[in-house]
This record gives sequence, structure tokens and C-alpha cells, in this order.
Amino acid sequence: MPEPDVFSLVPIIVTLALALYTKHVVIGLFGGVVTAVVLLIGPQPLTVLSELVRTHLVGTLTDSYNAGVIVLMIFIGGFVALMEKSGGGPAFAAKMIGYIATKAKAQITAWCGGIFIFYSDLGTPLIIGPVFRPLFDKLRVSREKLAFIIDSTASPVAILIPFIGWGIYIMGLIQKEFDRAGRELESWDVFLGVIPFQFYAILAIVIVPLLVWLKRDFGAMSDAEQRTAIPQHQAENTKSQPVTEVFTHENARARFVFLPLLVMAVVLLAMLVPLGFPFTSVKGSLFRAALSSAYFLAACTLIGLMGWYKVRPVMDGINLYLKGMSGMMQEIIVLVLAWTLSSLGHDLGTARYIAELAQQGFPPWLLPLVAFLLSAIISFATGSSWGTFAIMLPLVIPTAFAIDAPLLVSIGAVLSGGLFGDHCSPISETTILSATGANCSQFDHFRTQLPYAMMNGAIAITAFLLAGFFANSMIVIGAVAIQLLVLMGLKRAL
Repeated sequence: MPEPDVFSLVPIIVTLALALYTKHVVIGLFGGVVTAVVLLIGPQPLTVLSELVRTHLVGTLTDSYNAGVIVLMIFIGGFVALMEKSGGGPAFAAKMIGYIATKAKAQITAWCGGIFIFYSDLGTPLIIGPVFRPLFDKLRVSREKLAFIIDSTASPVAILIPFIGWGIYIMGLIQKEFDRAGRELESWDVFLGVIPFQFYAILAIVIVPLLVWLKRDFGAMSDAEQRTAIPQHQAENTKSQPVTEVFTHENARARFVFLPLLVMAVVLLAMLVPLGFPFTSVKGSLFRAALSSAYFLAACTLIGLMGWYKVRPVMDGINLYLKGMSGMMQEIIVLVLAWTLSSLGHDLGTARYIAELAQQGFPPWLLPLVAFLLSAIISFATGSSWGTFAIMLPLVIPTAFAIDAPLLVSIGAVLSGGLFGDHCSPISETTILSATGANCSQFDHFRTQLPYAMMNGAIAITAFLLAGFFANSMIVIGAVAIQLLVLMGLKRAL
């Protein structure tokens, strides 16, 4: 293993440069991995590719921990595809709509629906948007507001849930860094501990009911709401936008959402409680096996329900399940490349070099703030929060260990920064899908959401600055209180 020097940073620089230039994280990560192998064995093209595949990629895939995470993500992908194409989400939302007669109730109900359909950040916009869009039109609430509500309950909710794709992916990145650092920490326990420090996600979720309660929007959203009050505006807007349809079926039932999730919970408890969960820590491999089993049986339940109610034949359900499994391939590729880059960085001494630089005068309390800002920049430029996590967590976690910075706060800063940049980015997938689900212009959604995102980001910066000193989970309450005071102040000013 070479002594760490400035050249150990080259793969990270290449990764960032390619990701930002191409706006594609997979290209950036692959370029970084190839660069790292070149630095290790020299500029021999055929040997580099052979070594990359034979030693590093295959080694990453055959690692038992990595394989367990990949299998679990495949099961999650199949289940999410079934949920999105079962018609259960629209049936659930339609039941909620029956009791709505005011603008406030419409917005809160859409918000609740987005929170409840937590299992897919990308599926939420295409379920909630088309179902609530006619109601928002009827009550003259802007489609930009609907897109904002969807975007505030898609990724921000998903990133707080440890047992869906987001959580499994993040814990996969975290655990690898703990193992390489020789720290006996469980990623599950750490992820739960990080939740109060995901300031931006919490602020993004909370802002929706606060705006409804205060009955006041600001910035471009206020203009959109005023225009929508004019009847012909919404009609003109509808003509200019493509219509996105969600899968519905007259036989679909709201129980298509409830029963599979209930089965999942029962299976998890039946397998984990005898092992001492939740009072004692359960071995990661056992937890992943239980979660995989729970997702599989929940999928079987949903396939059976769709067949029983004649929504889809059983074989159609199985084919959809298999297609959903394959749909996780890009996320798995990102994860495998991130693991490989982290492993190669360990061989090159990248983390050690950064840690040595940080120990020469970088204050520990500043790491969360810097991690938040860098993650936000990368996510904004690439439109990918997952890619941002893959780049930043392998750098931030070893640095936090080396300079004794608050670990939970630093991890929370990476997650919050990735989400903040994603919310501010016009090329983000969730930005595009939220606009699509609400059937409004992508640019209109971007410009109406940006003032709210910037306000939440500024509050998050303040929170991470304080948390760098105190690392107290109660800071999140203060952040929400500041958010409320700012909104009340804006209401008076406007």
C-alpha cells in the first residue's frame, strides 16, 4: 500500500469532474475507479481493465455483506414496482379525497398521502399527482403547489425510513466505512441516530402544514396561487402540458396498500423479536435476511390480492415483479462502483491523506457545515442525491473519525446536503417527476419551489453550525421553531 499523498486525491477529483461535466454519476464513479486502478498498477490499458474486473469489481460483488445488500435491494425493487402498478395507491388516495371540500384540506390530504406512500420516492409523484390534480383544479389550488407538496414528501420522507431502498443504500455505504475503520458500529443504529440531524429533510416535510396553517405563500408560489384563482388560467395551463396517467383499475382497493405493509411488519417482527429486537442489536446479516423475507412475502400477498380482485392475472403480477427487480440495476451499479471506489481509495490512502490534512488545523465543529455545502453543490450540479452520498460518505466518515468530529451530525449533513441540492436542481429526477405528476411545467415547479428550498437550506446551515459544537438532537426542534418564526415574519411583511 503506497504512502498517502496528494495523488491519492486524483480519483476523487476525476469522479467529481466527470460527474459534474456529464451530469451522470455512473460515468463519474467509473472514471474514478479506472483512475485509481491506473495509479495502483500503472498505465497498462488491458491490464488495468483485467485487474478492475477480476480483482475489484468481482471482489466487491462476492463480498458477503455487499451481496446481502444487493439481494435486498432487488427484492425492494420488485415490491415497489408491484405497489406502483397495482392501483392501490390511487384507490387509497381516492378514499381520502371523498372527505375534502376546502383548499387547506386538499393540501394536507395530498401531504398525508405523500407521507403514507413512503416506499417509493419516484413512485409517489406519479401516484399522488394524477389523483389529486383534478381536485386541486376544482378548488383552484395551483398545480405548482401540488408539485411542491409532492416533492416535499417524496425524497424527504424516503430518506428518513431505514427499511426501504434509500435507507438500505445509505446503510450499505456507511457500514463499509465503519468496517474499514475498524469501528464496531452497526449502520442500523447509526442511521436511526442520524434521523434527528437530517435537518433539511425534516424542514422540507414540516413546511407544508405550516404554510397551510398560516395561509400564506411567498415568492413565485404566491404569484402562481393568485393566477390560479382566475378560472381561465388553469384551463390554459392544462392545454400546454402533457397529461401523465397513473395506473388505475375499477377493482383496485386501498387494502392493496395496507395489507402488504401489514404482512411485512408481521414477518419482520416474527423473525426479529426472538432475536431481541428492538431492545438489543440484531446482526446485520440476520436483519437483511428478515427484511428480504418480509418484502418477498409482502409482494406475494399483493400479487395474490391483484389476482383475487381480477386487477392483474397472477402471471402478470409475477412478470411485473421480475421487471421491477431488474429496474434496480442502475442503483445497484452506483452502489457497487461506490464500494469499489472506496476500497481503492483505502488502498491508495485517500481517506488517510484527507484525515492528515484535516488534523493540521481543520476544526472538528466545521466538518458538518462543510459536508453539507459540498454535498449540496454536487447534488445540485448532478441532479443525483444518491450519487452524492456515494462520493461524500466515504470521505466524510473517515475524516470525522480522524479529527473527532460529531459522526452522526456529519453523516446527517451529507444526507441533508444531497437532498437540498436535489431540491434546488432543475435537472433532478424528483423535480422532473413531481412536475410531471402535477402536470405543470418543470421550470415553473423549479422556480416556485426554490425560495422555500433556499429558506430551509439557510436554516439547515445554521443548525449544522450549532450541531457541530453541541451535537444535540434537540437542535432540530429549534430549527423547526426558526422556520415557523421566519414564515410568520414573512406573513406579516407581505
